[in-house]
Amino acid sequence: MQSGAGRPVHDGRRVRISDLERQVGILLHGTANPVSLLMNQTFPPGCSRRQFLFATAGTFLAAPLLQAGWFGKNGAEGRVTPCGPGSKYVPRVQAAFVRRKGDYGMLWPGAIYDGQSARRVYGEQIRAAERELGLEVTVRPEPIYSLAEAEAWLAEAKAANPDGLLLVLLDRQQHAWPTAARAVDSQMPTVIFAPLGTAFTTNTAPLAGKTGGFICSTSDFSQARYGLKMLKARSRLREMRYLVIKGNRRADLVLEPFGTKLRYLPTNDFLEEYARTPATQEIQALASAYRRSARRMVGATRQDLINGIKSYVVARTLLRREAADAITMDCLGALGPTKVSLPCIAWSRLLDQGIPAACEADLGAAVTHALVQLLFDRPGFQQDPVPETARNCLVGAHCLCATRLQGFNRPAEPFDITHHHGNRDAVPRTKWRKGQRVTIAGVILPEAQGQARAQMVIGTGTVIDNIAVPPHGGCVVSVMLKLDTQPDLLSYPGFHQLFFYGDFKKELLAYCRLFGLAPVLA
Repeated sequence: MQSGAGRPVHDGRRVRISDLERQVGILLHGTANPVSLLMNQTFPPGCSRRQFLFATAGTFLAAPLLQAGWFGKNGAEGRVTPCGPGSKYVPRVQAAFVRRKGDYGMLWPGAIYDGQSARRVYGEQIRAAERELGLEVTVRPEPIYSLAEAEAWLAEAKAANPDGLLLVLLDRQQHAWPTAARAVDSQMPTVIFAPLGTAFTTNTAPLAGKTGGFICSTSDFSQARYGLKMLKARSRLREMRYLVIKGNRRADLVLEPFGTKLRYLPTNDFLEEYARTPATQEIQALASAYRRSARRMVGATRQDLINGIKSYVVARTLLRREAADAITMDCLGALGPTKVSLPCIAWSRLLDQGIPAACEADLGAAVTHALVQLLFDRPGFQQDPVPETARNCLVGAHCLCATRLQGFNRPAEPFDITHHHGNRDAVPRTKWRKGQRVTIAGVILPEAQGQARAQMVIGTGTVIDNIAVPPHGGCVVSVMLKLDTQPDLLSYPGFHQLFFYGDFKKELLAYCRLFGLAPVLA
C-alpha cells in the first residue's frame, strides 16, 4: 500500500500520512484531529505509529475505501488490472479526409461550407479520440482528391494491415461516396463520418445494409468516436488472452471467429493455489470491507466471505502468472463437489474492476462480457433466462452479479451478502434500480446453433422488480425486465445472455453490421 517513497497511493495520486491520520481519527472518534488519538495510543511491541495507521486503516477504513477503490499495489486489495496481450495492444487506424480539390464552388455542400475549418476541427477531434481511446491513428497528410488517389490510399492501407479505416467526407459530389463504397468493400472495417450536408439518403442507402461499414451521417463527432471504439473493441477482443479453468489439460487455442486466445488450465491449478493461499491480512481487510459495505448479511458468515475472497486472490494470482486479460471457469464442475468456495464473489469483484469474468466456462458469455466492457465501460450480468408468463416479463437469474452496474468508476449499487442457491458460500445480491433501462446482449457461437456465422441476441427493457429468493426458488439475484418487444418468452433465444445498464440496442446493431455478426432481435 506504499509507494517507493513510503507514502500511500490513492488511485495513482500521493496521499499525505496526515490525510490518512485524519480519516482514521474521524472514523474512530468523530474528530479530524488525530493527535488526541495517536499521542495517547499504546502501540503493540514493535509496532510503530506508521504501522499502526496502516493496520487500523485496513479495519476502520474498509468500507469507505472499498467504495472509493482506494487500494495500492500491495495494500488492502491489490487491484487487478489486465496483464495479457490484449491490454498491451495498441489498435491502429488509417484515416483520410475526402473532398474536391480547390474551391468548393457551387457544388453540394455549397460555397457557404467552410471545408478548411471543418477539416481542422474534425482533425482535432480525431486526435482527441486517439488519446482518449489509446489508439494509433495515421491521418493522410492531404485529403483524397480523386478516385485514383482513393484506390492508391486503400492499397497502401491494406498493406499496413490496420484494425480499421476512418473516412471523413467533406463533400457529397464526384468521388466522395464512391470512395466510401470502395472502403467498405475493401474488407477492412470502415467508419464513415459524413457531416450534415455531405449525404442524402441516395448516397447512404447503397451502403446501409452492407457488412463492414458504419455510417455516421451527423455533425456530432461522438458517433464517429464510437465507431473508433468499435474498432478498438474488436482488435482488443482478438488479442486478449482468456483463462479457461476446466478439465485436466493445459492447452492454448483460438476462439473463432473472434481470434480470442484461450488458455486452458487444469482445475487442479486453481485448487492447489487455493490450498496454499493463507487468509492474509489483505483477505481479512477485504472481508471487513464487504461486510461493512453490504446493507446486511443473511445466512453467509464471515468465514464464507473470507473463503470467497481467497478465490479472488487465487484468480488474481493466476491472471498475473499467465499474463491474461480475462477469466472463466467450470466452477460447478470443478468446485461443486469440493468445499472450496465457488468464485461468485471473486468474479463479482473482478467484474467491478473491469476484468471480464464469465461463469461456467461459457465461451459465448465470455466474449459477451469482454465486448460489453470494451464498448460501454461497465460490467454485465450473465444470467439464466426465466419466463414469467403472468406478468409477461423476462427474469434474469444467477448467483453472480457485479455491484458497479453504472460503470467501473461509478458508485456501487446497494447489495446484501447471502448464500447462493446451493445454501453455501458468500455472494453479493445486488439490488437493481427499478425503472432502469437495460440492454440484453448474448453472443451465440457458430457451432452452438450450426450457423455459418456468430450471432448476437439483442434486446432492451426496463427493470420492474427484484425477485426475493427465498421465498421464491432459483438464483439469489433475480431481476425482472419488461421487454420493449413482445417475444415468445417460453422460447426466448440463447442462454447466459448479459443484462447491463443503459439503452444500447442501436450501438450493438452497428457492431454486428461492422463485423459481420448476425443480430437476433428479441
